[in-house]
Amino acid sequence: MINLLYTYGWVIEKIKNLLAQEDITHQQFNILRILRGSHPTPLSTLQIRERMLDKMSDTSRIVDRLVGKGLVKKTVCSADKRLVDVTITEKGQKLLKKIDAQNDFISETMGNLQEKDAEMLTVLLDKLRGSNTNNR
Repeated sequence: MINLLYTYGWVIEKIKNLLAQEDITHQQFNILRILRGSHPTPLSTLQIRERMLDKMSDTSRIVDRLVGKGLVKKTVCSADKRLVDVTITEKGQKLLKKIDAQNDFISETMGNLQEKDAEMLTVLLDKLRGSNTNNR
């Protein structure tokens, strides 16, 4: 368990350093990826929170920061005026493409694992959580 937590901390620090170059946090990055996955369908902040890796994040505050950076857009939900629809902007999509192109980062981070090792690690982590690959 300690090794798993240590490795999580190590990977998060590497991700934070990469994302700091683009002036976004790893929580903001997570939200952008969630919104890219649902594009062009908007999501409410509740739907975003349910899909986030870090469920303890203040989703509304993070979305507001992304709006301020022009990376996402908020509109009033037409079906329920109490809700807000959030979508990724073209600027947000371009930023994700730029980050996705950082193949050196992935190679450096995962470089000690061969493909079969990475696949085995995925299977073991899924097994640890008692889930299958459909729950990722």
